[in-house]
Amino acid sequence: MTLNAMLILALVYTITLVKALIIPLVLAAFIGLALNPIVARGTRHHIPRWLGASALMIFLIAGIVTGISLLAEPATTWLHSAPSTIRSFIPKLEHITRPLEAAGRATQTLVNGHPVRPEAGQSPSDVAFSVWDVLANAPKVLAAVLTVLLLVYFFLVYGDLILRRLVEIAPSFGYKRHAVTIVRGIQTEVSRYILTTVVINASLGALTAGMLFLLHVPDPLLWGTVAAFANFIPYVGAIVTTTTLLLVGLVHFNDVTNALLPALCFAGITAFEGNLITPMILGRRMRVSPIAILIWLLIWGWLWGVPGALLAVPMLTSFKLIAERVRGWEWFARMVQR
Repeated sequence: MTLNAMLILALVYTITLVKALIIPLVLAAFIGLALNPIVARGTRHHIPRWLGASALMIFLIAGIVTGISLLAEPATTWLHSAPSTIRSFIPKLEHITRPLEAAGRATQTLVNGHPVRPEAGQSPSDVAFSVWDVLANAPKVLAAVLTVLLLVYFFLVYGDLILRRLVEIAPSFGYKRHAVTIVRGIQTEVSRYILTTVVINASLGALTAGMLFLLHVPDPLLWGTVAAFANFIPYVGAIVTTTTLLLVGLVHFNDVTNALLPALCFAGITAFEGNLITPMILGRRMRVSPIAILIWLLIWGWLWGVPGALLAVPMLTSFKLIAERVRGWEWFARMVQR
């Protein structure tokens, strides 16, 4: 037990220390698994893997460039106007904060014996933020994106070759057949899960953007993209997106009803998606316990930050699918099963 505990601590330390190397590998592996069925289908129609992978990467890069060009301007505008937006937003909350401040002054009067008056000329502190902070990190982000794209391309081209090499090192024909069955099953199920999750989250983002457009919320495409990416983090992502839309509504609309409507509509959409659409499409076998999801989110969010939180649930579901097929690890699949 002591050796196992030391091994776990060493693995946690190593994963944290080399996260800059592991995160692109994990992300590229998931993207490669999601796109591999498309390349494999092309090979059945006598399309070489390198050609199908190249065409897919061209479409993927074109989509990324198009998305950045569409979202860069509104995102930069919101970031640049954050301090003035917060200053204009604070007076709208005076009818909520005024009773709380009065109660606080009354409490201090009872404790100190004399009334406490607000200081004259006191104003909310300015938020120090500069867009140059974002631009300074642009080279690192660009290098990380290029690394992931290159890894995805090589996974798509040489993925089957790696599988054949793994099968060749098996000691006997029975082991080879068993290894091929396990790896092919895992590859098919994990690919199906990742691709289905991506389609569901993209549909949620598109529906959110359409809803915000109908409600005349500014930059609906930006907030739809935020909703799509945040939905990779169950529960937490929906709460963060709902809170963000609530703040955007309060900043943009003066009427309380119109201000609350975007957040309420999104809450209804995400509740319908999370409780009906996703379970119906993915099925019971890929459903994971909420407790396991939250614990997994805490662990990987602590180890890797935001990338860990985004990759936590796909990793947990993939590990569950793998554990169901690997002898001796069935207990893990049963522990995280919903």
